[in-house]
Amino acid sequence: MRTFAKSKKRPELAIDRPFDPEILKRARKIAQTYQVVMWEEDGEFYGRGVELPLTMDDGKTPDECMKKTREAFVATIGYMLEIGEAPPAPAVEGKRDVQLNIRISAEEKLILDAASRRRGYASISDYIRSVAIAAEK
Repeated sequence: MRTFAKSKKRPELAIDRPFDPEILKRARKIAQTYQVVMWEEDGEFYGRGVELPLTMDDGKTPDECMKKTREAFVATIGYMLEIGEAPPAPAVEGKRDVQLNIRISAEEKLILDAASRRRGYASISDYIRSVAIAAEK
């Protein structure tokens, strides 16, 4: 029988209770630094976070959508702070805190390594990131 180590015990908190005022203040401040991706579909506006892609809301107007999406950020961030998790850094800070792993063949690695060196990049990662982002601009 396989057993697993217990993870950190999270506090049992009622879902319908208000946030502590200090946590709410911190969450609002952090939420204002996050970016909103918004799109319109069938006359409704939808928004989600760049830093919190699963946190989203909608509205009849862009302003309403923005306000509701930011309030959804506040709820998500407030919960994260309550349970001791660090919210993600704002995307505008440019911190690279997400790791992406891809599998490539040995031959592909040699090709990418040679291309990155020819163009003066310090690593394959820098080369791929720069080329992919430049292609989208």
